[in-house]
Order: sequence, then structure tokens, then C-alpha cells
Amino acid sequence: MERLAALQALIASDQRRMDVLRAVRALGLPDCWVAAGFVRNCVWDHVHGLAASPLSQDIDVIWFYAEQGDAARDASLERALRDRDGTLDWSVKNQARMHVRNGDAPYASATDAMRYWPETATAVGVRLGQDDTLEVAAPFGLDDLFGLVVQPTRRFAEEKRAVYLARFRAKDWPGRWPRLRIEMPA
Repeated sequence: MERLAALQALIASDQRRMDVLRAVRALGLPDCWVAAGFVRNCVWDHVHGLAASPLSQDIDVIWFYAEQGDAARDASLERALRDRDGTLDWSVKNQARMHVRNGDAPYASATDAMRYWPETATAVGVRLGQDDTLEVAAPFGLDDLFGLVVQPTRRFAEEKRAVYLARFRAKDWPGRWPRLRIEMPA
């Protein structure tokens, strides 16, 4: 519970992130979260004692609605967010269709989809409730995120190992956050 409160406080104290959450909430999408680097970078900067991180240019907005799997809808939502804030690269994806691209079984919800992401520490999303409370979805919990542990989820430790390793090399996270503990799949 302590880490949940810490995450909520970190996000709530960052006006730019709160603006993003308000913009996404205004879309009125079901089962909708802002996830991945939006949350991860904020926490890793904080734990490393760095100044509040600037927003990643890529803002990952995930939602889930099984009856609306058209990629054109996501593109329309991205345009609406760009119209509101054109300084960010919005990536909106209905997780109800993403299992096909990722070679997974169909997802049951946005949180379920996060279980299939490459790293446990990245599989965290936040959203702003109608009463302005910060809600958190973290299918693997928050221990790895706050503990600076980068480890692959099951599929990325096994059959998608090469993807995990390539992603790790491309991201160069230790260059920015040297205290990370990286776990490589065998």
C-alpha cells in the first residue's frame, strides 16, 4: 500500500502528467490507462533522486473495448489528443485487437494486456477517475518498479527472449538510471 500511495503522490505532484491524464479522461474511453514510460520514467527518476523527468515524447494510452477493434478509431483518438497537445507523440491502442499483432491469446482487459508486455516494471498504468482520484493498474505489482528491477515477463523470458534483449539494448536504460538491476533471461 505504501508504494501505491507513493506512486499516486508522484504523479499527482507532476502538473504535466496530470494534464495528460485529464486530456485522456476527456476521451471517455472504457478501461483506459496511460501506461509504460509515462509511469516508469517518473518513478525511476524519483528513486534515483533526479529532478522530475520530462514527459517521454511517446505517450502510451491503452484502452479496452471488444466491440471496437478498428485501428482507424485509435488513429482518430490520437488526432484528438494531438489537437489538444501537439507537443506529444500520442500512441492510442485498443488492447482488444493488439493480441493479433503480438501473437498472444485474446486479452480480457487492458490490465490483462499489460501482463504480456516485455518487462514487469513497465506494465503499470494510471488514470484519473471522475472524482480526480488516481487509479493504478499494475498486474505484476509495484515492487519491481520501485525496486529498480528490470526483468522480463514470462513470454519475454522464453519465446520472445530476443525481443526483450533487443529492446533492452535499444533503450539503454542503465545510461540514464545506473542503479537499475537488470535481469537477463537465461
